[in-house]
Amino acid sequence: MSNFNIATLDGDGIGPEVIKQGIKVLNQVGLKFGHTFRFDFAPVGAVAIDQTGSPLPDETLDLCKRSDAIFFGSIGHPRFDNDPSAKVRPEQGLLKLRKELGLYANLRPVAGYDELTHLSPLRPERMKGVDMLIVRELTGGIYFGEKGRRDGGDTAYDTCLYTRPEIERIVKMGFEAAGNRRSKLTLVDKANVMESSRLWREVTREMAGQYPDIELNFMFVDNAAMQLILNPAQFDVIVTSNMFGDILSDASSVLAGSLGLLPSSSIGSQVGMFEPIHGSWPEGAGQDRANPIATILSAAMMLDHLGLVKEGDAIRTAVNATLASGTGTEDLNPKKKVGTEEMGDLIAAALK
Repeated sequence: MSNFNIATLDGDGIGPEVIKQGIKVLNQVGLKFGHTFRFDFAPVGAVAIDQTGSPLPDETLDLCKRSDAIFFGSIGHPRFDNDPSAKVRPEQGLLKLRKELGLYANLRPVAGYDELTHLSPLRPERMKGVDMLIVRELTGGIYFGEKGRRDGGDTAYDTCLYTRPEIERIVKMGFEAAGNRRSKLTLVDKANVMESSRLWREVTREMAGQYPDIELNFMFVDNAAMQLILNPAQFDVIVTSNMFGDILSDASSVLAGSLGLLPSSSIGSQVGMFEPIHGSWPEGAGQDRANPIATILSAAMMLDHLGLVKEGDAIRTAVNATLASGTGTEDLNPKKKVGTEEMGDLIAAALK
């Protein structure tokens, strides 16, 4: 029997509801495979601002640092989104958490489900064979570069800055991921315009010699956005910078038909964090309407990271079996819909 301490940051909106279902499934995994998961809760985001004035209290950060993994729900609230003068925002807590823990890589798998091709905005034939992994650099670039105002506030600037070591470590992760998949890596950049992108391309070319079995190609970000619509099945692993990865991973997230299906992980030199890609959807909070599958699949990624690969695969098998039955939350099947709680129950039962 193995014991794991999980920092549980359920956050805002529907976060607590979907995290509850993830815990339900993880506890079933524990019973089936002989593991114990201890879930220690701590506030983050808007709820933490309300309680402490900070979107990431010191106690929450300390808990994360001493845990085996972080299970994250969602953050965000309209009262901050609609107030451009707000000095403290929920998202600041997430950025700080990534930086403090060295979570420099965000991994987002995107795959289609045969039972749900009718939900995709693309024609079914374009979704055939879609199975990609987007590897996004997470702690550098324009989001963390120098920013400010001048000329009395009438001129604003954000600096995109990358160093060779930052690029090398994320590109290495991309090559290694491709080696465990279909051996194809696509670097997405804007090297025809941006100097930082030219460094990305230079470093990636240099590193390619270490991975002779990986097919490497380059694509400008505007073309990549178009190709995600025209022919998404061409991609295996995409590696890219922070801002480009943010945009492309959100664009690719609709391919499967629902944001409620897609998990993610943020990993680096310390403890990993695992979260659904969707937002907090405060309008739906407390109504038993949210789709917990993305959170449950994030739990599967967490198990993989902890070395429990067969346990993670068991969760994915249970999710696939539940979807194959035709049952889903309202975003998947409004004619045969179930609530958040029942969806979690069905997946947990499929694990037995």
